[in-house]
Amino acid sequence: MKTLNPNDLGRKLLVEECQKISVNGYLRKAKDKLKKSLIACELEIQGMAIELTFSKTKFNGTRYWFKCPCCKKRVGVIFIHPINQKIGCRTCLNLEYKKRRYKGMVETQ
Repeated sequence: MKTLNPNDLGRKLLVEECQKISVNGYLRKAKDKLKKSLIACELEIQGMAIELTFSKTKFNGTRYWFKCPCCKKRVGVIFIHPINQKIGCRTCLNLEYKKRRYKGMVETQ
Protein backbone atom coordinates (compact mmCIF):
# COMPACT_ATOMS: atom_id res chain seq x y z
CA MET A 1 0.00 0.00 0.00
CA LYS A 2 1.22 3.46 -0.96
CA THR A 3 1.76 5.92 1.88
CA LEU A 4 -0.06 9.24 1.72
CA ASN A 5 1.66 12.57 2.10
CA PRO A 6 -0.06 15.90 2.84
CA ASN A 7 0.11 16.99 -0.83
CA ASP A 8 -1.42 13.79 -2.19
CA LEU A 9 -5.16 14.18 -2.73
CA GLY A 10 -5.62 10.81 -4.37
CA ARG A 11 -4.85 11.92 -7.93
CA LYS A 12 -2.02 13.65 -9.72
CA LEU A 13 -2.59 17.33 -10.41
CA LEU A 14 -1.80 18.87 -13.76
CA VAL A 15 0.55 21.81 -14.16
CA GLU A 16 -2.21 23.65 -16.01
CA GLU A 17 -4.45 23.46 -12.94
CA CYS A 18 -1.95 25.28 -10.73
CA GLN A 19 -1.24 28.99 -10.47
CA LYS A 20 2.00 29.78 -12.28
CA ILE A 21 4.58 32.08 -10.68
CA SER A 22 7.66 32.75 -12.80
CA VAL A 23 10.76 34.82 -12.19
CA ASN A 24 10.52 36.34 -15.67
CA GLY A 25 7.02 37.60 -14.96
CA TYR A 26 8.16 39.38 -11.82
CA LEU A 27 11.18 40.87 -13.58
CA ARG A 28 8.99 42.10 -16.43
CA LYS A 29 6.62 43.79 -13.96
CA ALA A 30 9.55 45.34 -12.10
CA LYS A 31 11.04 46.69 -15.36
CA ASP A 32 7.69 48.19 -16.36
CA LYS A 33 7.32 49.85 -12.94
CA LEU A 34 10.88 51.20 -13.15
CA LYS A 35 10.28 52.63 -16.64
CA LYS A 36 7.01 54.25 -15.53
CA SER A 37 8.67 55.79 -12.48
CA LEU A 38 11.47 57.16 -14.69
CA ILE A 39 8.88 58.69 -16.99
CA ALA A 40 7.08 60.25 -14.04
CA CYS A 41 10.19 61.99 -12.75
CA GLU A 42 12.36 64.49 -14.54
CA LEU A 43 15.99 64.02 -15.43
CA GLU A 44 18.24 66.87 -14.37
CA ILE A 45 21.31 67.71 -16.46
CA GLN A 46 23.48 70.63 -15.41
CA GLY A 47 20.66 72.16 -13.39
CA MET A 48 18.09 71.99 -16.21
CA ALA A 49 15.10 69.66 -15.92
CA ILE A 50 14.72 67.31 -18.90
CA GLU A 51 11.37 65.56 -19.25
CA LEU A 52 10.98 61.97 -20.38
CA THR A 53 7.96 60.94 -22.42
CA PHE A 54 6.82 57.88 -24.35
CA SER A 55 4.82 56.79 -27.38
CA LYS A 56 3.17 53.50 -28.30
CA THR A 57 4.67 51.51 -31.15
CA LYS A 58 2.85 49.61 -33.87
CA PHE A 59 3.26 46.22 -32.18
CA ASN A 60 2.06 47.23 -28.69
CA GLY A 61 5.48 48.28 -27.44
CA THR A 62 6.61 51.50 -25.84
CA ARG A 63 9.28 53.88 -27.14
CA TYR A 64 10.83 56.39 -24.76
CA TRP A 65 11.91 59.92 -25.67
CA PHE A 66 13.51 63.02 -24.19
CA LYS A 67 11.51 66.22 -24.49
CA CYS A 68 13.77 68.98 -25.81
CA PRO A 69 13.85 71.85 -23.28
CA CYS A 70 13.97 74.44 -26.09
CA CYS A 71 11.35 73.36 -28.64
CA LYS A 72 9.45 70.75 -26.52
CA LYS A 73 9.64 68.15 -29.34
CA ARG A 74 10.26 64.45 -28.70
CA VAL A 75 13.86 63.52 -29.47
CA GLY A 76 15.99 60.46 -28.94
CA VAL A 77 19.20 62.38 -28.23
CA ILE A 78 19.84 65.69 -26.50
CA PHE A 79 23.13 67.56 -26.69
CA ILE A 80 25.12 69.98 -24.56
CA HIS A 81 26.58 72.75 -26.73
CA PRO A 82 30.38 72.86 -26.31
CA ILE A 83 30.62 76.67 -26.27
CA ASN A 84 27.60 78.10 -24.45
CA GLN A 85 26.67 74.90 -22.49
CA LYS A 86 23.04 75.19 -23.66
CA ILE A 87 21.06 71.92 -23.67
CA GLY A 88 18.75 70.96 -26.53
CA CYS A 89 18.17 68.89 -29.64
CA ARG A 90 20.33 69.03 -32.76
CA THR A 91 18.07 71.47 -34.60
CA CYS A 92 17.70 73.88 -31.66
CA LEU A 93 21.45 74.04 -31.13
CA ASN A 94 22.06 74.32 -34.91
CA LEU A 95 24.37 71.28 -34.97
CA GLU A 96 25.38 69.33 -38.06
CA TYR A 97 26.94 65.94 -38.62
CA LYS A 98 30.43 65.82 -40.12
CA LYS A 99 29.18 63.65 -43.02
CA ARG A 100 26.66 66.31 -44.11
CA ARG A 101 29.43 68.69 -45.04
CA TYR A 102 30.35 69.13 -48.68
CA LYS A 103 33.19 67.18 -50.26
CA GLY A 104 36.39 69.17 -50.44
CA MET A 105 35.62 71.47 -47.50
CA VAL A 106 38.59 72.24 -45.32
CA GLU A 107 38.25 70.73 -41.84
CA THR A 108 39.29 73.09 -39.06
CA GLN A 109 39.97 71.82 -35.60
